[in-house]
Amino acid sequence: MAELLLEILSEEIPARMQKRAAEDLKRLITDGLKTAGLSFDSARAFATPRRLALVVDGLPVTQPDVVEEKKGPRLGAPDQAMQGFLKSVGYDSPDQCEIRDIKGNQFYFAVAEKKGMPSHVILGGLLVKVIRNFPWPKSMRWGNGTAQWIRPVHRVSCLLGEMAIGLNLESGEVFPANFETYGHRFLSPGSITVTNFADYEEQLERASVMLDPPRRRETILRAAENLAAQEKLTLWHDDALLGEVTGLVEWPVALMGSIDADFMDLPPEVLTTSMRHHQKYFSLLDAKGNLAPRFIVVADAKPDDKGAAIIAGNERVLRARLSDARFFWDKDRKDKLETRVAALGDVVFHAKLGSLAEKAERLGKLAGEIAASIPGADAKQATRAGRLAKADLVTGMVGEFPELQGVMGRYYAFHDGEPAPVCEAIADHYAPAGPSDDCPAAPLSMAVALADKIDTLVGFFAIGETPTGSKDPFALRRAALGVIRLILENDLRVPLATVFAKAASLYGKGVNLDPDDLLAFFADRLKVHLKEKGVRHDLISAVFALGGEDDLVRLMARVGALSGFLESDDGANLLTAYNRAVNIVAIEEKKDGASHGGKVEAKRLEADEEKTLHEALGAVEKESTAKLKAEDFTAAMTAMAALRAPVDAFFDHVTVNCEDVSLRANRLKLLSHIGGVMGAVADFSKIEG
Repeated sequence: MAELLLEILSEEIPARMQKRAAEDLKRLITDGLKTAGLSFDSARAFATPRRLALVVDGLPVTQPDVVEEKKGPRLGAPDQAMQGFLKSVGYDSPDQCEIRDIKGNQFYFAVAEKKGMPSHVILGGLLVKVIRNFPWPKSMRWGNGTAQWIRPVHRVSCLLGEMAIGLNLESGEVFPANFETYGHRFLSPGSITVTNFADYEEQLERASVMLDPPRRRETILRAAENLAAQEKLTLWHDDALLGEVTGLVEWPVALMGSIDADFMDLPPEVLTTSMRHHQKYFSLLDAKGNLAPRFIVVADAKPDDKGAAIIAGNERVLRARLSDARFFWDKDRKDKLETRVAALGDVVFHAKLGSLAEKAERLGKLAGEIAASIPGADAKQATRAGRLAKADLVTGMVGEFPELQGVMGRYYAFHDGEPAPVCEAIADHYAPAGPSDDCPAAPLSMAVALADKIDTLVGFFAIGETPTGSKDPFALRRAALGVIRLILENDLRVPLATVFAKAASLYGKGVNLDPDDLLAFFADRLKVHLKEKGVRHDLISAVFALGGEDDLVRLMARVGALSGFLESDDGANLLTAYNRAVNIVAIEEKKDGASHGGKVEAKRLEADEEKTLHEALGAVEKESTAKLKAEDFTAAMTAMAALRAPVDAFFDHVTVNCEDVSLRANRLKLLSHIGGVMGAVADFSKIEG
């Protein structure tokens, strides 16, 4: 058994791509080894800004020998068939074949033992294939070669045990059969020759390269927390930033810098955005939880002066960026947010859907309409907030820091003296932007957030710009999921079909929408959203199939009651009986070429079991209708359970397809009535099982 060590050394790999790239490298290599019949004990992949590395333990030095068999014609077959078989297996004579008996007949078999190839030969071809077909989101060519990688490749080094494997990418890039790598670009730029993975990891460590990403991450986190504790501050934990910084450095050193006091009266979001998104700095909080005038920067260095020069340089860069922010902050507040709405007319929302000024007008009107369905939401304030929600997009601050859209609108609205609920709704109207975001809980914020997303969905569906496959350029799936979460998490009784129609009307005559298409889209998104919560998708389909259901809260109440009903013995057995009844009716209707629906003739009922079933259906229909009207879906399901015994008795003792034509037709109507009564609760035909 041998150890495989592979390293691909290149220019800097974007931090966001490193984890996936390491996983892909491991997957592609190990899948290739398995396909080649090469087993192994374990595999680990690593990534730094400049390298992808893989170590595979317990790899055999050769493939196992295999025996290949091929069945030929039977004894006595025409000579032409025999000659064709011999040619296909490379034999000269039938004497080279084995003869085997299969169910009393004898057949020729070609049996050949295939010796396993050396692993290093297989690896050479496998590694070239993996590198040339690596699934980078984007890739580039460099030099005179045709191979592609995320950045120019400097070396590909490979060891199998003590044997170095050279690689030829067949495009001018040839890497010799020796394992040579390099340490930190600036701290230890000399070449390194290694003999195995343990040696590789140890020598990289001495050359200022921390190979393991989790270790680099932990090193950064602990160093930052220790620096903060020394100043009696706490680190503002940001997992996404921590992950990104981990991918930017090979030898992390955390340093603390200061923010000029002159900038501390800027909104904290401005400070944190400037530090996080532009400079990759960590923010710190004081004992009261307020933003402290300090930051943590992670350097990829070993400074001789305790980092004084690095800190000073980063403070200088931050000072310049915050000076720009100060300029925009002071300038933007000179004009009221309301005066900027007109400037939105110069910003295109979509070529077929008009400008952002038109969207703002629609947003205000739609938010006012939706407010009527949200307890505590003032329609006039909702209209005001909707109209102002996009105005900060034309401010200098949002132009410089796009991440602050909505947030700056809130600050500017407060400065203008707008009511607090209006200001908060402006800040919240983009939420939730993703599955991990919190939903707005304030009534006015809910109304404006719903209006923004629904206006977008209606507009793009109306012009046919709907998601296809994995493509969703306008993030409509995310918008629909946002609407679903806003409604369900806040228990809002919003009539979606009515709201869709109102939103479509606000676009004018040129925009036509089929609400059913959008509701079907919502049904699919709802299934995806609830899948991880253990809610069955077929139950959602069963309720949506009733038609006319656009209240998601009521729909989920139905689904919950239906789920509980089907988990009971009565529910499970009644579902079986329903399917049996519906299938019989469908078969007979197809055979007769006529419908067997309609009112059951009570006078034609003969057997006690069919009379009992007819009476039970009438009683259950009356009770379940009342319970459904009162939205007591659990009680409606409980009433439905009373059908189990009479339905079972009917199928046990009554012959539907009897010789009496009129009696048969009446019994088929009775079976059809079962489907009708149960179908008022849900379309049970959509339920699996």
